[in-house]
This record gives sequence, structure tokens and C-alpha cells, in this order.
Amino acid sequence: MIKAQTLPPLIGFIVMEKKSDFGLIGLAVMGQNLVLNVESRGFQVSVYNRTTSKTTEFIAENPGKQLVGAETLEEFVESLAVPRKIQIMVQAGRPVDAVIESLMPLLDPNDIIIDGGNSLYTDTERRDKYVGEAGFRFIGAGVSGGEEGALKGPSIMPGGPESTWEIMQPIFESISAKVDGEPCVVHIGEGGAGHFVKMVHNGIEYGDMQLICEAYNIFKAAGFSNAEQAEIFAEWNAGDLESFLIEITANILKQKDPETGQDIVDLIVDKAGQKGTGRWTVMGSVEQAVPFSTIAGSVEARILSSMRDQRKVASGILEGPDNWDFNLEMSKEDLVKKVRNALYASKIVSYAQGLDLITKVGEDKEWKLNLGEIAKIWRGGCIIRARFLNRITEAYQSANPPVNLMLSPFFTEVLNQGQGDWREVVALAASNGIPVPSFGGSLAYYDAYRAERLPANLLQAQRDFFGAHTYERLDKPEGEFFHTEDWPELIG
Repeated sequence: MIKAQTLPPLIGFIVMEKKSDFGLIGLAVMGQNLVLNVESRGFQVSVYNRTTSKTTEFIAENPGKQLVGAETLEEFVESLAVPRKIQIMVQAGRPVDAVIESLMPLLDPNDIIIDGGNSLYTDTERRDKYVGEAGFRFIGAGVSGGEEGALKGPSIMPGGPESTWEIMQPIFESISAKVDGEPCVVHIGEGGAGHFVKMVHNGIEYGDMQLICEAYNIFKAAGFSNAEQAEIFAEWNAGDLESFLIEITANILKQKDPETGQDIVDLIVDKAGQKGTGRWTVMGSVEQAVPFSTIAGSVEARILSSMRDQRKVASGILEGPDNWDFNLEMSKEDLVKKVRNALYASKIVSYAQGLDLITKVGEDKEWKLNLGEIAKIWRGGCIIRARFLNRITEAYQSANPPVNLMLSPFFTEVLNQGQGDWREVVALAASNGIPVPSFGGSLAYYDAYRAERLPANLLQAQRDFFGAHTYERLDKPEGEFFHTEDWPELIG
């Protein structure tokens, strides 16, 4: 039976007067909030969940809305207008495949299946081919913004055929976040492009969060209270560093635990979780030979945090500075300024690396990705939304888009002006035993990228010595390779 909630709950089972405009499978919090978002834009929505009681509860909790609850997949599919538009919001991996397999026998040609979870983009490419060959349409849509974004307006990154995007465009644009009246959704590209861009978005998110945590840790070691830090982050959020993550950090540092009265941040165990998208991004960067030090450092930091028992033992064995007393010659105000500049510079590097990976894979896949449009839809709704995304949009929509974000004039100026403070912060942290893998990795990338000559000449000599891998010479035409036959023999 199909339960429709267009009248008060006591009506029970009724005959639907019209088919639904949209359907969603998977009523966890993200799924529920997306449904309410779609319905609030004037669309009738059908819902299905494997656990029927969750469907019943959801319908009952939202009386008076254009919602249709189905107890079986057959009823769910039958309740939708053609071409059917069905979004799946279940755990990535096998559960997505299982839902697709269950749906396909019930669909008509050209019906649309949308995977709105955090699926690996190579899985999306496989599903796109499989579903397409069966006569149906498929979209892999990255959705960012968390529970609140899903309800009020997320950033959406859909991939798939242009013709399928045109069918979904009215719904996606209506439910997305808006910045300056523009919807935070755009057709990313063919196949797995949407989920790929969402994956890199999440990698950048990892980097942003780690950089903020490193700033917090430096301030903590320097004796700043949580209340002082809350004021610092709130002040930063009023300037060029304005972002969702900076804003919530200021709020977190002010939060008290109602049970103990202590700052809640001090009671939270220092073990970070992760769902895999950050690791996928780093693995993708390795496969594509794209430097990724900032984001890789953030992923490693989470892994090291999970090794808490080992760290507790090592803290009593491995030596470092006797204490975390900076003996600051600078004022607190100076330290705040320097850490702010280090954070800003490192953040630029994180985005530069992420956008470089998007460019590389986009070219390999012939997705024709538009970095300016991608940056634009990240300005609202998503977790990494920030003021400086306007600058990134401008850079890539200019007449001369940069080959690397760091070479865009605005960001070049920020890096050149801040690099001295950045170095001081990394050196200060190192000399006091404070781990800053993402600050340090970002600075190393910056220095390597700007170096006219790197020590890879010695590395090539080593490779030629033990493996006859050959090398090029500065005094010979580019593209000619040489091998030294008479490297000195090893002694002993």
C-alpha cells in the first residue's frame, strides 16, 4: 500500500490524485532533510526506506506536506511520474549497487537513477555505463553541506549526460544554496565527474580542518585560553578568512559542557574519524602524480590521531623539547598575525593542489571541467564555503586563467607578503615539538614549486647508477638521454 500525507495523518491510506515529481530511497538524516528541501520547493516527493517503520515515522512527523510513503519498491516506483527521478541516499559501496539492481527491473526506459552519496567516482563510472546500457539514465551527484545544507540548500555537483542534467536542472537548482541569486549547482561533466569533484572537495575540506587544528594547537601551546582563541577565530571570520569552518571553530571553542561546566573541546578524545573520501583523494593524487602535501598531511594526521594508545606510550619514551614554553620574544598579537598569515597561505596551497588534481583528471577523462564554475558553486551550501572562493572564481574566469592558483596575481601577492610569517610559524612549531604536517607540507610545496633548480639531478644520477635509468643533460638538447657506463665501483 502507498501512504500519502497530503491530508491529516488520521486519514491513513488514500488514493493518490497525482504522481510524485521526485523520489528518494534512504531516510537517514541527510535523506530526510533532502526530501523536506525538495518538498518545500513545491514538488511532491515519494520516499522509501528498507525499514518500513522509518518511512511511517517520517510521514507521520511531517503532516500536511506533499509526501508519499511507500512500503515496497514496487509501490514506490509506481507512485512516480515518468521519466522517474529517483535519488539514492544509502551507504557508499555495495548498498548502492544493491538498490540499483532492485530498481532496474521496475523502471521504464529513460528513467533516472541519482546516486547522491559519497561514492568513489570510479564506481560511478562503472554504474553509469551499466545503467546506460540497460536503457536508463544515471547521475552521480556529489552533495555537500551536511544535514543543515541538505535541508536549507546544499552545494550539488552532478555528473552524467548533459541531456539528463537538463531534466534534473529545475529540481537541483531550486533546492541548492544560492549566492548572489545564483544556484550552487552546475553540470560538472560526463560520467563520474560529479563524484570526482565532490571527492576532491572533501580532500580540501580535510586540509582546511587540519590547518585550523594546527593553528589551534600552536595557540594552545603558547598559553592562549579557549575563550581567547574563540575571539581570534571570530575576528578572522570577519575578514579574508571568512568561512564556515572558521566560524564553527569560534563557536566550538566557546561551548561549555552542561555536565561539568568545562569547555567541551577539552573533554573530547583526540581521535579523529574519517569516512574515506580524504584517503581516496590522496590515492588519486598519487595515481595521477599530482603533489598533494597539504591534504596528504591532513589524512596522515587523522590516522596518527587514531593511534592514541601507541602515542601515549611513545610520549614517555621518545624525546623532544623539555616543555612547550615558546619563551616568546613576540607579543601575542604578533603571533596571532603570523599564524593567520601561515593559515591563509597554506589554505591557498591546499586549494591549488586540489584544483591541480581536478585539472589533471579532467583532461585525462576529457570531462571539460570548468574550474571557475566549480569554485562558484562551492561558495555556498558546502562545508568549504569561504569568502576567498570569490577570488578563485575570478581567477579562473579571467582572460588568462592561471596554470596554478598560486600564480594568480591576487594569491601571488598574499603568498609573497605572508611567506616570511609562514616560515616563522613552521620553524617555531618544529623547535617546540608541535606537529604541523599541513602547515609544513604546504610550505615545502610552495618552496619546491618556486625553485628554479631542485636536487633531482642527484636523484637521477642515483637512478642511473643502480638501474641505468638514464638522464638528460643541461648542455645537450632537451629530450636526449644519456647513461654513464663507468660510475666508480663501490668500496668494500
